[in-house]
Amino acid sequence: MNSRRSSLKKAKTVVVKVGTRTLTHATGKLNLRQMDKVVRELADLANQGRRVVLVSSGAVAAGIGRLGLSSKPQTTPEKQAVAAIGQGLLIQMYEKLFTEYGLVVAQVLLTRDDFNNRKRYLNSRNALQSLLQYGAIPVINENDTVAVEEIEFGDNDTLSALVASILDADLLVLLSDIDGLYSANPKVDDSAEIISVVEQITPDIRKLAGQSSESLATGGMITKLIAAEVATNSGIPMVIAHGARPNVLQQILAGEDVGTYFCAQKKCLVSRKRWIAYGQAVHGRLVVDDGARRALLAEGKSLLPSGILEVNGDFELGELVVIEDCSGNEFARGLVNYSAPELTKVKGLRTEKAAEILQRTCSEAVHRNNMVVKK
Repeated sequence: MNSRRSSLKKAKTVVVKVGTRTLTHATGKLNLRQMDKVVRELADLANQGRRVVLVSSGAVAAGIGRLGLSSKPQTTPEKQAVAAIGQGLLIQMYEKLFTEYGLVVAQVLLTRDDFNNRKRYLNSRNALQSLLQYGAIPVINENDTVAVEEIEFGDNDTLSALVASILDADLLVLLSDIDGLYSANPKVDDSAEIISVVEQITPDIRKLAGQSSESLATGGMITKLIAAEVATNSGIPMVIAHGARPNVLQQILAGEDVGTYFCAQKKCLVSRKRWIAYGQAVHGRLVVDDGARRALLAEGKSLLPSGILEVNGDFELGELVVIEDCSGNEFARGLVNYSAPELTKVKGLRTEKAAEILQRTCSEAVHRNNMVVKK
């Protein structure tokens, strides 16, 4: 048994994400046998006294199956309609299956806006915690019917990591149709070997990810690594494993060497910093000079307008921006104290001059307390 994995035996709150390819047949219809397997394992975890959260994909695929479509719709309204039909079918099946094991489920549909707004973010956390206190199992999915951007670009890998972060979970498990992260693409390279443990997500690790070629799925290994970064930087270990493996969840929580284990980082972000770093959509980018970069990274300073070289994007006061160096490398992000037009006027200027131009008292472009710096 890997010593790093032994702590998983004590995991109290477990978030499990199940992907589309795990829950459906190639036809797009739900794989009822696989769904029952997942539910049975989750029910057993709940019976052990663990708090279980399920993040489930499959709404669009289930809708495709119900309507008898041969392929995934291409337009946004069609995808929304199919998702609306499929989500009803999906939660109906979960309700039926979990009831057979004496458990109560609660449907929770979330969008990116629920994370962008701090109040809604906290309300979501409180609601999920209350459900777990009642002994219910939240079944979470993106609200594809109303969230246009989520249908086009979203994925439940990232959503599950954000949910795990909100709940301060002890473990995040991504169940997919692959055994874990490999040293190369196993579909084209017979010498590819599974990586058992990832200490830290480095550029070399990111290079191992490839695009998804599955027509019904929206994710792939790239999105799983993004989820791993969110989880591990929140102090939460993550495991990628094959959803069809017998007793996969029991084996993972027994500390067995299953799938790929991503180690939680010891220096993790506090709750509000997690929200800043991962909970919001990026609205703009600031390019800063070497002096400002050094002040932020080495001296723990705030970002002043005088250190900004370029302002990109259309953002308002209080929205999230990425901070980059002159080479285009992101090294921080934070909540800006100016709108994009205002910051464009005062970039490169000292505070006194900025105040004169804007005719109001000026402060930091991004205060240190509202910033997350990548070490």
